[in-house]
Amino acid sequence: MTEARDQRAPLPPMPTDWRRALAVVAHPDDLEYGGAAAIADWTDGGREVGYLLATRGEAGIDTIDPATCAPLREAEQRASAAVVGVSRVEFLDYRDGVVEYGLDLRRDIAAAIRRHRPELVITLNHRDTWGGEGGGGAWNTPDHKAVGRATLDAASDAGNRWIFPELLTEQGLEPWNGVRWVAVTGTTTPTHAADAGPGMERAVRSLMEHKAYIGVLTDQDPEEYVRGFLTGQAEQAGARFGGRPAVLFEVFPR
Repeated sequence: MTEARDQRAPLPPMPTDWRRALAVVAHPDDLEYGGAAAIADWTDGGREVGYLLATRGEAGIDTIDPATCAPLREAEQRASAAVVGVSRVEFLDYRDGVVEYGLDLRRDIAAAIRRHRPELVITLNHRDTWGGEGGGGAWNTPDHKAVGRATLDAASDAGNRWIFPELLTEQGLEPWNGVRWVAVTGTTTPTHAADAGPGMERAVRSLMEHKAYIGVLTDQDPEEYVRGFLTGQAEQAGARFGGRPAVLFEVFPR
């Protein structure tokens, strides 16, 4: 049995004694809906963050066919990442909406971890719902669950030369045992928090770069929608971080 956490207890700050991070998510915009404010602050402090996306989000807009949508959403993601100081953005080219947890996905993420050699790996909610430990909440998407779970496993795979030996023999990627934490954003069972205040304005601009996607989500003014969503989320999280706007993470030490 997992010991239940006090969902009202104050949260400690995220670890800061690291230099490189890799964020691994399923779709363009996954990081911008919550994590980008922390990433902006981290890159300001001289830390290096790379992005790895399993898909190009090509199935995310009903009015745009996937062949047209994929390059559009890729370009929006690259522009979005640049706003928060991230220049290295990679795509694995899995099909949007039908990503499956399995060895291929674990191998591809482990390979990226070996290339980037991060101390911190970031991913998105890997659980069945967006609800709390007691259940309930909206059902999570298969892509989020598959990529999140595979990322948690690949953080170990990357350091074991015998699990995917072809990464070394065929790609020349030496094992990387340097991952110290995997941090899950979009969680309702957080263990840590990061200050969202310094990076909030860039987080707003970063999410607004996803113009095509936001355009089909809401009839509101895009900036009003984005700012309201991100600041509301950060202020709510701040109740457990000394009243400061926050980004919440569930941290799994390695």
